[in-house]
Amino acid sequence: MDCRTQFDAMLRGGAPMLALAPMQDITTLPFWKLMAVYGGADVYFTEYFRVHRDSRPEKWILDAINRNPTGRPVVAQLVGNNIPALVRTARELQRHPIAAVDLNLGCPMPVVYRKSAGGGLLREPARVDAILGALRDAVQTKLTVKTRIGFDDPAVFDELLPIFAKHSLDLLVVHGRTVAERYGGEVHYDFIARAVAAMPCPVLANGDINSARKAGDVLKLTGARGLMLGRGAVRNPWLFQQIRQHLRGKPVFQPRGRDVLAYVYALYEAIVLPGVREATQVHAMKKYLGFLGVGVEPSGRFLNDICRVATKADFFRVCETFLGHDEPMALEPFASAR
Repeated sequence: MDCRTQFDAMLRGGAPMLALAPMQDITTLPFWKLMAVYGGADVYFTEYFRVHRDSRPEKWILDAINRNPTGRPVVAQLVGNNIPALVRTARELQRHPIAAVDLNLGCPMPVVYRKSAGGGLLREPARVDAILGALRDAVQTKLTVKTRIGFDDPAVFDELLPIFAKHSLDLLVVHGRTVAERYGGEVHYDFIARAVAAMPCPVLANGDINSARKAGDVLKLTGARGLMLGRGAVRNPWLFQQIRQHLRGKPVFQPRGRDVLAYVYALYEAIVLPGVREATQVHAMKKYLGFLGVGVEPSGRFLNDICRVATKADFFRVCETFLGHDEPMALEPFASAR
């Protein structure tokens, strides 16, 4: 079954759809491959293609699409606001094995939203309307949107939902925070429930889904067709499988310290690049450990020690100190780290 047929079947029904969120410089091809070993997502969203007047699709993201090792559908995500460039890029990407084209309306990074792209577009509903109209005409496969509920005021969400519905989206992913809230504070799951009620297409819920129990609660609370996981999946590679086990009423696997340590070793080997300096490789791992560390211990000592290392030996010495045990680990963020 090809990726588009798989994706069509997921949209029509069945078990809740579980998607891996796009995280720039994190959810790369090697990370996809490693996630698949741990049970993996049903759908993988690419890092975003930066689209502007003179852009061409980034080769390493195209490589992830063309070499997709997961056996699951891939959705190609675009960030930008130049309509001719977005249309050109969407048409080009459809020549590759993608299940859908996604417009990013949620990126909260200042370098993106200050250019009126990503989450910055939520300040301009009329512009969103124009972009989606052009993309709907250009995209012959599925068209999806990943959004937040507003830029700094969720009141705009009631204006955005009819725009999304107007353009016959095939899937809407909603992170229940504004751009200004970034990743802090409580997720407004009630706004996701409003999207589910208003949209004729399936909706995925996104935001702070850190455990199988929380996943089940969010599905019940929102009525969403499925979930998108980002930081939680980087912290806990078993999370997709744990959610499936929980929803089926099966015993949920709980990793122990040495399981988590083995994941860190596997992650290091997965993302290592030939010829890269050891210090550069260790620095790259710190991006991933930043997500993992908030679920290791509550004092912050683990992350503090990891931040100070520069060699592979010291990096794994710290990891062995905190993870070289057989105690169960929930891998949920400690309250002090939120």
